[in-house]
Amino acid sequence: MFNFIPSLDRYIFRLVILPMLGVFAIAASLLLLDKMLRLFDFVAVEGGPVDVVFKMLGALIPEYASLAIPLGLLLGILLAFRKLATSSELDVMRAVGLSYGRLLRVPYIITAVLMAVNLALVFYVQPVSRYYYEQLEYELRSGALGASIKVGEFTTLADRMALRIEASEDQGRRLQGIFARVANDKGQVLSISAREGAFLATTDSPDTIILRLTDGTIVQDTGSNTPRVLSFTRHDLPIDLPQVEAFRERGDAEREYILPELLRIGWSETTEEAKRDASQASFNFRMVEVVMMALMPLLAVALAIPPKRSTSALGVFLSVVMVVAYHKVNQYGEDIAALGRFDPVLALWVPFVLFAALILWMYYKVAFVPGGQPIGALESAFDKVAKRIRKLFGRRRQRAPELVPAE
Repeated sequence: MFNFIPSLDRYIFRLVILPMLGVFAIAASLLLLDKMLRLFDFVAVEGGPVDVVFKMLGALIPEYASLAIPLGLLLGILLAFRKLATSSELDVMRAVGLSYGRLLRVPYIITAVLMAVNLALVFYVQPVSRYYYEQLEYELRSGALGASIKVGEFTTLADRMALRIEASEDQGRRLQGIFARVANDKGQVLSISAREGAFLATTDSPDTIILRLTDGTIVQDTGSNTPRVLSFTRHDLPIDLPQVEAFRERGDAEREYILPELLRIGWSETTEEAKRDASQASFNFRMVEVVMMALMPLLAVALAIPPKRSTSALGVFLSVVMVVAYHKVNQYGEDIAALGRFDPVLALWVPFVLFAALILWMYYKVAFVPGGQPIGALESAFDKVAKRIRKLFGRRRQRAPELVPAE
């Protein structure tokens, strides 16, 4: 028996970890793909480089992970115990005296590790990454990432140059059909056209770049009736980059504060009331999302075990609905608490207590009531609806006329 227990732990660990990692990867990928499409549209409109999309997506990973981690943990444990139940392995383990508490030892070790990871995310990583995301968005809008010049449009630079580029090849390294109108220090206007060109960085001044033009013409307005015309094979045109204001300091919104900062601001008498309510709401929201993970193993076991002689997957569907719905309730509680309409503690911890009471009752029915099934009524209703649907489609197939080939 002594040798059997470690083998059991390793077996349960393998059953839990594989679907957990799979669900986590799928959930995070779906959330990122939805955001990726919108970011590509945004970056394309602003004319920014493509790699900034992946930097912004990387900054959003900690925010999406705070929802994907609990969901992956829940479904990993649920699918593991569902497999044990449908294959009758769970009945054998229970028959030899293993309690649900003993079987949940490894899932709770995994839960403790993931709770620590999620706490680190909401403590520091998530606020800092959110600030980095806002900084990238600001730089993209302001043109600090090279998004100022758009192909086919006139662009004004440093209030002294108008530049238009007909076409761009090789990711902007080769420009074609260039026209520039420049006002020099003497008040004269230069009209420059060139067949090709390329932007080059300078080591002397980071605020200036060189536009190297090839095969073009310079028309200089001298103030007389006859302008001065020059042809060139290669000409370097210095361009002063527009001055971009420094991005704001971190802390424009409560989600950019780390937990010690929220504690200091939310419970300070000198903080204005609106900011204090918002900080307290954000702090309680982050804490309740982390503590909620301790209930996931109990909920998973309660929903994993279908009725005898049944393979219904209603518990899997119901688990996703419950976790997502609870997350949305917490978000709504944070919003109304941040507006000062409700006490942050009541708005976020009362739903947690109700949710915890429901989960504990469901686990008690499965673990301590013989033949207990917390969602038995839903399983019966689901089974009846499924039978009616199958019967309805069966009748339609019987009534469908057979096709007889024409003679």
